[in-house]
Amino acid sequence: MNRRWIGALAAVVAVAGFAPAAAAAPVSRAACPDPGPGRARCLTTFAPGAVRTLADGPVGWGADDLASAYRLPAAAGPDTVVGISIAYDAPNLEADLAAYRAQYGLPPCTTANGCFTKVNQRGAATPLPAADFGWALESTLDVSMVSAACPSCRIVVVEGDSPGFADLAETEDTAVRLGAKVVSNSYGARESGAPLAFASHYQHPGVTVVASSGDAGFTAASYPAVLASTVAVGGTTLARDPGSPRGWAESAWQYGGSGCSAYIAKPAWQRDTHCGKRTVADVAAAAEDIAIHYADAGGWLPVNGTSASAPFIAGLYGRSGHAGTAQPADLYAHATQFVDITAGNNDPSGGGKKCGGDYLCVAGPGYDAPTGVGVPNGLTGF
Repeated sequence: MNRRWIGALAAVVAVAGFAPAAAAAPVSRAACPDPGPGRARCLTTFAPGAVRTLADGPVGWGADDLASAYRLPAAAGPDTVVGISIAYDAPNLEADLAAYRAQYGLPPCTTANGCFTKVNQRGAATPLPAADFGWALESTLDVSMVSAACPSCRIVVVEGDSPGFADLAETEDTAVRLGAKVVSNSYGARESGAPLAFASHYQHPGVTVVASSGDAGFTAASYPAVLASTVAVGGTTLARDPGSPRGWAESAWQYGGSGCSAYIAKPAWQRDTHCGKRTVADVAAAAEDIAIHYADAGGWLPVNGTSASAPFIAGLYGRSGHAGTAQPADLYAHATQFVDITAGNNDPSGGGKKCGGDYLCVAGPGYDAPTGVGVPNGLTGF
């Protein structure tokens, strides 16, 4: 770990008020600080005090848990190319991915075997952009979740020079140019005219685009998730429930993003009645206590965010064989093929008061904004 990253981690630990060996309920902190206007923010949060060494093993939900919860098939899927649009470089990304995949018995995904590719926003292997602790953590989460969802998929990571809207838009275009049939975007910015000027970069014929709905609960819609061309992915809290037929229980994650657009017209395929324009989100998956290996934080640690659920859903599109042809409208046409989430809300301060108990921030039967049409039930909905 370089000195800059040691300082960044130490600062987070100091703010959180605990030592690395702290025990119960470590406080979660944002991996990326607020970048200010004109830039997107990565959406991962993590708890430095929860780090475990490689020998100690992971903490949080792993690839095997997610496969069980979402009834993923045992058979290997296709080798669909899944693109990751991200800012800055993650120097140890391939090594961290190798640790994750080895832990869960997933086949190697390396540069050498052609499964893993990492390039700059222009598509070249060098020079890569500057490294950044928080964005590298995000990249690690992204490739881990794609792997959990689709072990056979190839992964192309395109690293932007910055989290500026123009640089991230170029990473999107480059991922598509390099063969991605589905592109995952685990970042967001408050919807406004500035980011919407780059909306065309998130719409490519023959490509499915997926984005995190945000981690601030019910609030202004998040870009690029709010775009009608994008599958907006919300978050859930997952728990074991041995007494149920499914074996798992799920509720809306209290920080998962939802919102009603102030700019984007209501798509014809979205028929909820209390938002006159585009509603976020469309679908959801686990976004809390997700296990990843990130050597620069010390080893295994649990992370949170719709930046976990979005790349997982992207991986499921890749595994389904419908990546590229599948679009947001298809989720609504196949709504009955998802597990409906009817508990929880994403108003952590008011328990649903922020939206008056409405479906815009409270999960309930049928469509709701925090969890969309529901969570995966195998690959049938994709």
